[in-house]
Amino acid sequence: MRYAKICRAAFIARPNRFVARVRTEEGGELTVHVKNTGRCRELLLPGAAVILAAGENPARKTAWDLVGVYKQDALFNIDSQAPNRVAAEWLAAGGYDGIRFDFVKPEYRYGSSRIDFAMERGGEQFLMEVKGCTLERDGIGFFPDAPTERGTRHLRELTRAAGEGYRCAAAFVIQTEGVRQVRPNRETDPAFADALNRAVSAGVRVISIPCRVTENGIEPLFRSR
Repeated sequence: MRYAKICRAAFIARPNRFVARVRTEEGGELTVHVKNTGRCRELLLPGAAVILAAGENPARKTAWDLVGVYKQDALFNIDSQAPNRVAAEWLAAGGYDGIRFDFVKPEYRYGSSRIDFAMERGGEQFLMEVKGCTLERDGIGFFPDAPTERGTRHLRELTRAAGEGYRCAAAFVIQTEGVRQVRPNRETDPAFADALNRAVSAGVRVISIPCRVTENGIEPLFRSR
């Protein structure tokens, strides 16, 4: 996926989880929408170089979205809408074990949740939930960066679905380069970590999707681990 129009700025502060104040390259201050409700505490630091993408709604109060941030020399995409779009591209290109599915349905209703993708091939049914990973420590990705009851519920649904014969996967889209593996962030959310362990024991596959990240966008590298 690519952004139609971007610019650079410097991060100043984040008054709440929805907006941030930045300093433009021209020296003015601007309030922008943050396209990630996670904490991003390791990334959104005063003075950090950030990437803004022009918003698609001209009537919106904030004309720009904060979609990327540099951590030293590494660029992180923090757009929470990007992982599903990346995963869709990955599936369409045969990233899931080279499989060309008969159909792929997003936002599939299962139990009390909407699972990100349902796929089918030759009568075999697949479910895949997608999460974006923006937390990196020593070359390892961790999820989540804030407690997620919703994420834990999705893992429980996948665990149940696996018991009913679905081939299930939890896919982590890695929103920076140089990271190939994602682990549960037990320190932040032990319930999610426990749910992931139970899901794996039930047959749910864990997939890490590495990506190429640029200021203009993010794309999958079309291989899973």
